[in-house]
Amino acid sequence: MNIRCTRGLTLIETVVWIAIFTSAMMALTTSVLVFYRTSNSAIQEATATASAQHGVDLLVRTIREASYSSNGAYPIISIAPNDIQFYSDIDSDSLVEQVHYYVSGTTLYEGVINPTGDPPSYANPGVTSNTSLYVQNVAQATSTFTYFDKNGVQITDFTRIGDVRFVTVNLLVDVDPNRSPTIITLRSSAALRNLVGK
Repeated sequence: MNIRCTRGLTLIETVVWIAIFTSAMMALTTSVLVFYRTSNSAIQEATATASAQHGVDLLVRTIREASYSSNGAYPIISIAPNDIQFYSDIDSDSLVEQVHYYVSGTTLYEGVINPTGDPPSYANPGVTSNTSLYVQNVAQATSTFTYFDKNGVQITDFTRIGDVRFVTVNLLVDVDPNRSPTIITLRSSAALRNLVGK
């Protein structure tokens, strides 16, 4: 008779095999989680940056078209480091809207008031919407808007609204300031076309 003796794994071999398998699975799981977190962070940053870029483009286009209101008021209502109010025809109709861009917390908002009545009045509450999220200007103590006169001199006295001819927009965007990548800065500028030469 030919009897074959097969031997299984000993207890020590089994424990070693389980330890190696568990270590390999933990390393793989950790790698996948790190990759996922990194990718998720990068996707969030890219989305926030694209949204902010769209918001800056819209804002600059609107500022560029600032004009006298439907009731004849001066194009600019007020200016501040993180706040600007002016009149602009944003929907290409026969009336000029009152527009308000401002940063509150980590959001850039746009407020629009359509004129009503005859003569036109801007008394109704209007509509406010967010333009860009994850804005870090307030947290970083950085001005969103910088104003210049016709000679290119920066305006620091915000009561001089009649001197504004050029506006720069500086938007700092970061989904999570505590993680990489660092803050992304978006810059653009606009000359007030309807006030050039005045």
